[in-house]
Amino acid sequence: MTVNFESEVKLDLDFDVTSEAERTINACLDHVSCPYEAEVNLLVTDSDGIHLMNKENRGIDAPTDVLSFPLIDYETPATFDFTENDEIELCNPDTGELMLGDIVINIDRVKSQAKEYGHSVKREFLFLICHSMLHLFGYDHEDDEEREKMEEMQKAILSGIGVNR
Repeated sequence: MTVNFESEVKLDLDFDVTSEAERTINACLDHVSCPYEAEVNLLVTDSDGIHLMNKENRGIDAPTDVLSFPLIDYETPATFDFTENDEIELCNPDTGELMLGDIVINIDRVKSQAKEYGHSVKREFLFLICHSMLHLFGYDHEDDEEREKMEEMQKAILSGIGVNR
């Protein structure tokens, strides 16, 4: 698995961001039984940076906590029954890894939401990665049933790596 990590801001966190992100992404891949080695791009920015991306990409003129940009259009979430031609298009030609997409995290929101929800910055950061990974697998939360499924999966994944509220 490859995580292409980039930060546009100084990260003064009390945990190793890269290794914790990789651990969480691996747990997500395992949870959905992804049969491929995968590649994910992870960018950490601030409220101004994500505000601009949200406006440009979604037409929403406001900051958010996390953005997900999936590269795969699943017919059914986390269904990896691609054809050989799909694999060629969806895999990095240099590594053969399945390119899942991009995650953008707003570190300002990570810190404020951790305080608001009464848990650690690490827990909030990893929660947002987990949430975004589920979007990269094609899951959404447009209705109550989808939202509940995502919440159950997030809880199971994070609990599995010892990250609880």
